[in-house]
Amino acid sequence: MMSESDWTEELNNVFEQALAIYEDGTPDRWQKVARAVGGGRSAEDMIRHYEYLQRDVHHIETTPQPGESSSSRSKASGSGSSSKEKRYPKPQ
Repeated sequence: MMSESDWTEELNNVFEQALAIYEDGTPDRWQKVARAVGGGRSAEDMIRHYEYLQRDVHHIETTPQPGESSSSRSKASGSGSSSKEKRYPKPQ
């Protein structure tokens, strides 16, 4: 099992590229992403990392930045859908 500290910027880039290649609905998507990332990582490692990134994005989007009020945060988010949510759709 891989910990989040094992993910380098380079590995994250490969992971993101693999997600773009093997889009949602691709048969055996997570196995294919794991093969693309390499290093003996499993499909479960890929799903775990994906879910970690989703939680991280959610935390970033819901935590007010210094000098930003919560009302300006909700106005800035619009419908609540972000480019990160589109980039990282939920795993199936």
